[in-house]
Amino acid sequence: MSEAREAATPAQSGKGAEDSPDTGAGSGGATSRPRRRQARGEARIAQLLEAAADVFCASGYNGASTNAIAREAGVSPGTLYQFFPNKEAIAIELGEQLMHRWRETYGAAFVVSHIELPLDRMLNAILDPLIAFNCENPAFAVLTHGSEIPGVITREHDALHAAMLARTEQLLSAYLPELPADQATRTAAMSFVLFKAGLDLVMAHEGDEREAYTEELKTVMYRYLEPLVCDTPNGVTARNIDTP
Repeated sequence: MSEAREAATPAQSGKGAEDSPDTGAGSGGATSRPRRRQARGEARIAQLLEAAADVFCASGYNGASTNAIAREAGVSPGTLYQFFPNKEAIAIELGEQLMHRWRETYGAAFVVSHIELPLDRMLNAILDPLIAFNCENPAFAVLTHGSEIPGVITREHDALHAAMLARTEQLLSAYLPELPADQATRTAAMSFVLFKAGLDLVMAHEGDEREAYTEELKTVMYRYLEPLVCDTPNGVTARNIDTP
């Protein structure tokens, strides 16, 4: 159970009859009614977290408020407080959900089978889902950057960062087995920084410009890594690059 959810249990928050689980003491719906009430509560939490994501994106974490989140969700502040005691608890719950999905996303992207692909296709297979996740979940960037973010989110993000960097180095070492270990470490770190910098530009644009910056990011990473691939005995790849 997350820290935010612990802070918002019915007994602690005084959750009303509308959304809190029924005790099932009465006759008839002793088993079905509690499940329906619980499902309503989970739906309300999802509604509040979706609204919080929109408010955090629009106003930043510091500029957001529980009143604004309640207003965005179309509920009263009192309803919000039945589930979350404060803005920090909302951010922690939302951050935990997003980081769980981020783990699943990069876990599926950084798979050993991708080393069988040519470099350009490997980059597509890895980068496309990572970029798509960030574009679909802009609140993830808001909740993982800035000194004002709750410490539990920052610590978990730092752990994710280290895990992704290690996975990048492992995949690179498997793709280029003759690369010296120290060079693999440096190349993985540089590739990771290039991706983060390029992602900021991708996220700052929309529509056709976002697509164009996505292609620029892939081109930069390809041109950085391609000489290493060609230096290996079997490292022959090809990609048509239109940018000058």
